Amino acid sequence: MSRIIIVSNRLPTKVQRTDNDLAFTPSEGGLATGLGSIYRAEGNVWIGWPGLVVDDETERQQITTQLRADSMQPVFLNDDEIRGFYEGFSNETLWPTFHYFSQYAVYNEQHWETYVAVNRKYCEAVLEAAGDDDTIWVHDYQLLLLPQMLRKARPHSTIGFFLHIPFPSYELLRALPWRTQLLEGMLGADLIGFHTFGYMRHFLSSVSQLLGYPSQNGRLELKNRTVLIDAFPMGIDYERYANAAASEVAQEHEQNYLAALPNARIILSIDRLDYTKGIAQRLRAFELLLQRYPEWQGQATLIMLVVPSRDQVAQYQELKEEIDELVGRINAEYRTITWNPIHYFYRSLPLEELTALYRMAEVALVTPIRDGMNLVCKEFIASKADRSGVLILSERAGAARELSDALLINPSDMNQLAEAMHEALIMPEEEQKMRLANMQALVQHYNVYHWTRLFMDRLVYTKIKQMTLATEMLDAEEAATLRQQYTTTSQRLLLLDYDGTLAPFHPNPQKAAPSAQMLELLATLSADPHNRVVIISGRDRQTLQRWLGHLPVDFIAEHGVWLRAAGQEWTLFQPMRNDWMKEIRPTLELYVSRTAGSFIEDKDFSLVWHYRRADAELAAVRVRELISHLSFLTSNSDLQVLEGNKVIEIKAAGINKGTAAARWVATYEPDFILAIGDDRTDEDTFGAMPEEAFTIKVGRNNRSLARFHLPGTAEVQELLQSLAEVSVPQ
Repeated sequence: MSRIIIVSNRLPTKVQRTDNDLAFTPSEGGLATGLGSIYRAEGNVWIGWPGLVVDDETERQQITTQLRADSMQPVFLNDDEIRGFYEGFSNETLWPTFHYFSQYAVYNEQHWETYVAVNRKYCEAVLEAAGDDDTIWVHDYQLLLLPQMLRKARPHSTIGFFLHIPFPSYELLRALPWRTQLLEGMLGADLIGFHTFGYMRHFLSSVSQLLGYPSQNGRLELKNRTVLIDAFPMGIDYERYANAAASEVAQEHEQNYLAALPNARIILSIDRLDYTKGIAQRLRAFELLLQRYPEWQGQATLIMLVVPSRDQVAQYQELKEEIDELVGRINAEYRTITWNPIHYFYRSLPLEELTALYRMAEVALVTPIRDGMNLVCKEFIASKADRSGVLILSERAGAARELSDALLINPSDMNQLAEAMHEALIMPEEEQKMRLANMQALVQHYNVYHWTRLFMDRLVYTKIKQMTLATEMLDAEEAATLRQQYTTTSQRLLLLDYDGTLAPFHPNPQKAAPSAQMLELLATLSADPHNRVVIISGRDRQTLQRWLGHLPVDFIAEHGVWLRAAGQEWTLFQPMRNDWMKEIRPTLELYVSRTAGSFIEDKDFSLVWHYRRADAELAAVRVRELISHLSFLTSNSDLQVLEGNKVIEIKAAGINKGTAAARWVATYEPDFILAIGDDRTDEDTFGAMPEEAFTIKVGRNNRSLARFHLPGTAEVQELLQSLAEVSVPQ
């Protein structure tokens, strides 16, 4: 049976060395909770670092044996690897860059080399544990290179990747010297998940700009695979927090806290020590609240819990000193004999004590400068049961996309944050309960188990979709079947693309005229009374008429805009307008001036930017820029941007080769259909054909809606020649 292999930087169990032996402590994190039911299922395994440097082989064996009994497999790291891989590249390069604190980013080549080496070590551990049919789910920014390493070793494996932190905009990512390697590493996965659509959009933009892969509806078209990019907002174990908050232990803690803070209006702040969390900013906003609204002096109390984290790093040490100084100064200025404005704790708390704080707080301050999701706000909501309370949430946290009933604020705006605290403290209880109830329903439904199921179901779907796009070579046996059906049928429809199918590409498109041999082939095939030969092309009708108009063939020109049955006049697929062309053309002219060798082709109802003769590296950059530019210009319009082979075309939406080809199928009701094409625009034709049709993709990339593929135009000519030999002349 196939299994699921989960891979993350750390295991859900932390190993610690005590005076007498080794201690194994389960993690309380959301990821460990959500994936617990998966990795503990029969045969599945979680691979990661156990949290301890272990040099002694006997200890390694002991740890491995004990973890294996709980469905885990350790990856042992030494001190140098932890410094270079985890503390170095992961947390001094990727973490600040991805959280928009690029001023803190360190670009150290040695750290990068260690990062690559450790990702390779994880890869070896996964390959040792996983079989060809197993599903591998890789997690987070420490292992961005791992999916591609696994893909190279196991080309057909099912691989998912989820990023638990924000993905930055292209402008920030491009500052990284190793940006392309990181993107390519992630693209080894079949499915890449982010918390929000915004992060997903940044990733697709970066891939387009830096690697040149086109995307549509969240699908990235790689050279030999399609990768799905999607948003999966992570949840929490709702019942765990709700039950813990309702427990006798939590209620006892709450009573003790309230007794120590009689009549206090409690504002709660809980965060890990990190410059991304906005802790200093919320302290200044709380001070502003006391200044602007003196009535809250002696009443409003901020309970601030800061969980220690990376306090050996310089930036974190400086942040800790800043927080200590702010708390001390505010308390010194505002405290009275009976009231302390801020109660500050620098430690973590057990679950029951934590939920007791959530229960008693009237206001929760969750105001990170940047956060992938932030589960603290969801924990607060789950712990409130039928109580009242107000959540103040940063608009830059991923959770803000879901929790619209919170008071959403800009964490950099001290005035807005102070006003939000005042609004929360005076908000009517009825409104508080209504807002909380709405958010509780959402957090309860979209919990961590829902997140896990959704991702795994989507990964299975993605793999199935890939398999349906994996075409087979039209080998001798299949070609014989095709010829046999061709011979025994009497109503045949042959839909033939031109460039890249009937004729090879030429640097100058106007010099790609059909060869004498191809003209003879088409003449023979179209002379057979049982055949209906249709040339289906993106080219303009005048060129097709000049090259092939003397043959008794049908035409579908300009991707379905113009139609012509043999011997008849050209007609439009439907009434069209072209007044938009004068607005779009200046943009294309700008890119022609910036890209030597490119040029514009004017058609009746479309514009085409050709770049086959341009420098390949320069064109790769310009193409991504132009597509982004055109996508912006054509949004909310009835235009579409088509990317073909070394061309970009702008035309009316809803008309394509597929819609035109479907009209021929419906009109002539053939009992044999052969459709051949080479690029993305021909996928519309393949998709419009009935299941029994012979559809053939031309080129080395065998990922297509077509049933079969052929390497090139020579093989297409050979196939058509074999059909022409059995055709009956008129």
